[in-house]
Amino acid sequence: MTPAEFTPDVLALKQQIDRAAGLEGMTEEVSEWLATVLRHPTLLRAHTQLAVAVMDGLLPARDRELAILRTGWLCQAPFEWGGHVELGKRLAGITAEEIEWVVIGSTAPGWRPHDRAVLRAVEELLGDAMISDQTWSTLAQTYDERQLMELPILVGQYLGVAYLQNSLRVVLPQGYQGLRQR
Repeated sequence: MTPAEFTPDVLALKQQIDRAAGLEGMTEEVSEWLATVLRHPTLLRAHTQLAVAVMDGLLPARDRELAILRTGWLCQAPFEWGGHVELGKRLAGITAEEIEWVVIGSTAPGWRPHDRAVLRAVEELLGDAMISDQTWSTLAQTYDERQLMELPILVGQYLGVAYLQNSLRVVLPQGYQGLRQR
């Protein structure tokens, strides 16, 4: 599908998503993923509002991208993982070495305590549907109350994205390496 096939309000949603991801003006192309979800504008509109809220939220870009990457890896979501490897590097300064550590998770050597807690929070949310008291306490040393609330919402948002992308078996765009992306 091309942008010419979409209504103005749907194109506005695409622009909103591009702006939140730091991609505004970079491409007119509409990925298969976006073209698919654009077929359900009501759902996409609600999804976009939450996605933009967490992308422009209170969490530092680094923490946000580490959490999204760990979620994408644990869900084995190739589209989410591949896209956020690039966003994490570009928007949050995450290094190639740290990308490898994200694959290992919170037990990888080299993480600072706060980074380790962000990754552990994701692992706990996906494993136990809650962040442990110990991890919460570590995060509370650097996060305020609103940031503490935002982290589980962020993870839930990207868990939902991974579920949908994996279920739809979204085809990776040309040049995407999926789970091999580093």
